[in-house]
Amino acid sequence: MTDDRTQDHTPTGRYSGRLEIRPADIADAVVIAEIHMASRASTMPYLPPQQRSLEEVAWWVENIVLTEGQAWVAVDSYGEVLGYAALEGDMLEQLYLRPEARRRGVGSALLGEVRRNSPDGLSLHVFQANTGARAFYERHGFTVLDTNDGSRNMENLPDMTMRWIPGTGTGTSTE
Repeated sequence: MTDDRTQDHTPTGRYSGRLEIRPADIADAVVIAEIHMASRASTMPYLPPQQRSLEEVAWWVENIVLTEGQAWVAVDSYGEVLGYAALEGDMLEQLYLRPEARRRGVGSALLGEVRRNSPDGLSLHVFQANTGARAFYERHGFTVLDTNDGSRNMENLPDMTMRWIPGTGTGTSTE
């Protein structure tokens, strides 16, 4: 490991090449939009069909996600963006990976960067039906603060708020 943002994952099941976490920029907007759409389609089959085009989602990434907070991308040794995370204040707004990059340490690396930029703690909303994401966040020390019937999200699906507070038990590492 050369610095806190570059990792070389070698254990079985982990990313096997160089992985760099760097700030996202406007040039990443289209690939972030592609990842966002592909990840939601692959991991959240309970969502209604996507109504927005790639161009509309890329506009949202460029004009909202990349301007209203901080965002990072995980890039492999070939320069391919494998995932992204977006933080607004202490709220993790987005953490999405290419479907084929899941369970290889990429999400953990992105979450580690987000944590370094939110040292007093981190909150997020997750759909109750997203059991994979819920388990990931629980492994990283997040606990449930509240649940909701879906009235606070545009999909109108039950969700929950989860929170990580540094030094409060398991999951304080970034792996």
